[in-house]
Amino acid sequence: MEQVGELQRDKGMERVLIKQNQVCGLWELKERLGTGGFGHVYLYQHLDTSEKIAVKMCRLELNSKSRERWSREIQIMKKLSHDNVVRARDVPEEIQRCSIAVNDLPLLAMEYCSRGDLRKLLNEPENCCGLKESLVLSLLSNVGSGIQYLHEHKIIHRDLKPENIVLQEISGKLVHKIIDLGYAKDLDQGSLCTSFVGTLQYLAPELFENKPYTVSVDYWSFGTMLFECICGFRPFLHNMQPVQWTSKVRNKGLKDIMAVEDMNGEVRFSTCLPYPNNLSRPLLEPMESLLQMLLLWEPATRGGGVDSETHTPCCYTAMQNILNMKVMHVLDMTSTQLHSFVLGSEEGLHSLHQRVEVQTHIPPLSQELLLETGVSLDPRRPPVHCLPEGPRGWDSSIAYLFDKSLTKYSGPFTARPLPDSVTFIVRETKTQLPLAALRKVWGEALSYICGLREDYSRLYQGQRAAMLSLLRYNTNLTRYKNMLFSQSQQLKAILAFFTTSIKQDLQHYQQQSHNGISSEKMLKAWQDNEHKAAEYTQVSEVSYLDEEIVCLHTEIVELQRSPFARKQADIMEQLEKKAIELYKQLKAKCKSPDPPHGYSDSSEMVRTIIQTVQNQDRILRDLYTHLSKILECKHRIVALFPKLEGTVENIKAAEAAVMGMQMKRQREFWHLLKIACAQNSSHRLSASSDLCSPTSLTKSPPAQQHRNVSIIPPSESICNLLDENQHYLNQLTSLLHETSKNKIFSFKDQDWLWTQYGFLEKQLQSLKTEKEIPPQSPTCPP
Repeated sequence: MEQVGELQRDKGMERVLIKQNQVCGLWELKERLGTGGFGHVYLYQHLDTSEKIAVKMCRLELNSKSRERWSREIQIMKKLSHDNVVRARDVPEEIQRCSIAVNDLPLLAMEYCSRGDLRKLLNEPENCCGLKESLVLSLLSNVGSGIQYLHEHKIIHRDLKPENIVLQEISGKLVHKIIDLGYAKDLDQGSLCTSFVGTLQYLAPELFENKPYTVSVDYWSFGTMLFECICGFRPFLHNMQPVQWTSKVRNKGLKDIMAVEDMNGEVRFSTCLPYPNNLSRPLLEPMESLLQMLLLWEPATRGGGVDSETHTPCCYTAMQNILNMKVMHVLDMTSTQLHSFVLGSEEGLHSLHQRVEVQTHIPPLSQELLLETGVSLDPRRPPVHCLPEGPRGWDSSIAYLFDKSLTKYSGPFTARPLPDSVTFIVRETKTQLPLAALRKVWGEALSYICGLREDYSRLYQGQRAAMLSLLRYNTNLTRYKNMLFSQSQQLKAILAFFTTSIKQDLQHYQQQSHNGISSEKMLKAWQDNEHKAAEYTQVSEVSYLDEEIVCLHTEIVELQRSPFARKQADIMEQLEKKAIELYKQLKAKCKSPDPPHGYSDSSEMVRTIIQTVQNQDRILRDLYTHLSKILECKHRIVALFPKLEGTVENIKAAEAAVMGMQMKRQREFWHLLKIACAQNSSHRLSASSDLCSPTSLTKSPPAQQHRNVSIIPPSESICNLLDENQHYLNQLTSLLHETSKNKIFSFKDQDWLWTQYGFLEKQLQSLKTEKEIPPQSPTCPP
């Protein structure tokens, strides 16, 4: 009756607070978050800044001992500062003034953690067989660090349980924080305590016997909580009260971490974690070893003693070793089997490939390991660098293994193992079982159904990684295509210029060859170049590759638009929800004080299991059919790359050859010009010598003498001759200027001084001097 009266007074206090103190200055009371050992916790929000704090208010009626504990909790909270222990905040004056009307006890303000407590997470039906590996590792890291911090500050919590672990999301990461130090004991006055303490289900055995205890009581509570997070239930006879199970568990083995009661009422112990759970193979044994340290019966040895190197309890060393493990989880897409590999800090990708071969029998050269983004592991870096920071389980970080030698995966595929108890109800569907036992079996059945849906999700993610990889290859293909067609167009332009140029050169060569400048060898070389240019035109033709690339692009677009490129888990999710609802209904029956039926069969749950398995088989067939198309398309792109590379190299080689032929022709042109200049110079000097030498006049034949004489007329005719020569020179210069536009070379730059008046005048004066003819000035102007 006293407890009922106190509860009624508490409810009355709550109504008064909520009704009369909705707003305290700038702080608004939003809701009650929960109830602790000494009072209620409320959420307040600042009206201007939207800041939220949790305020713990003590109950109206507390005896002197409880008041002392309340004050001690506030003192302990204010002196602690750790990321995994909830921090105390200054109590706003407005809220402090509002609480004076209730009682004179101080308030405790704390940071607000919005994700609720660990118990809420464990009560979610999909977690009935344990949390995901990532969450377990996060819990181990956060809560283990928080407990170590408390112990280093000589504080025993004494009431560690899921309800006293709250969760907060910080920068996208879930962080666990320890709360409610109402039963915490400050060890400043000694290391042994004998006072009572917290919740019974998580208490260490020595506390039931009122024996002296140390920090090792927190090890037991933490081990019990950790086991529950892994498996979904407490380790020792979880259906019994501690008073009942302590006598049965007292004689357990040193390494026993679990005790269950079978259908015959016999207690069975185990040193291993039970299936189902969500831990990967590399973590099972280290986690079992840690639990064996934390759940030792004897307080003196609990925690594993002191590590000689770190001088800390061995359990903390074991925790850190687990958290330091770098595990790469590899999903073999050819068999749907998951493999986990503990990586060394400097282990190379080749070593990982060899280890993968041992497990999968896929040769290293045929292995392709893709991350979720479709990126292959970089062979230049150790694979450990691909792992995300912090503790991550296989549920959040996986690499996907593909066999490059295959484009169609036909199995056999590894099925998720069915728990023994679920196998029993599938075979004996109509068998009536007690509700308490049925709850455990249905929990494992629900876990199995959730697991099938998660298995499909991971395989779909593998298909998506393959698609992203294909898109990356397609991007490279487009880049190669652009480079190929750019090179092709460039070669075509060079060939067009070269072909037009050489045709014109051959035409003009035929025209000028009548003047006596010719080279049969050069002519043949030019004709050969014309034939080679025609052959190189075939090299520049890449339309056949364009057709193949366009076809691949079209197929990739179709693959992206395919309905099988999207997740097909709608029916599986519906079946999962149905199984969750069945499990909830069974839990409600078990909690009712007078269940209508003490026994029930498993018809509905078994039907849901069968439908889920059948649906998974169907959508996996569709998934692997679509995956085969992706892999086939990728295989064709990979096979096309050598053709593209070879074609680009051929185009570059053809371009270099054409440029070489062009340079050779340029050299031949200059050589031809040199010959022409030399011949012209020889003819000019010969003509000048014949014209001006007196011996040539006397030795030449009569006809020639006549011509030579006519070239040197009397002085009065010289001006007319020179004017006529100048006229012809102007015509010739004009003709050469016009011809130079179409000719590669010209005679314009040759020495034409012999046609000018001054040159002949000097020659004539020289001749007159030799014949003793007095020089005469020309009668016409120059």
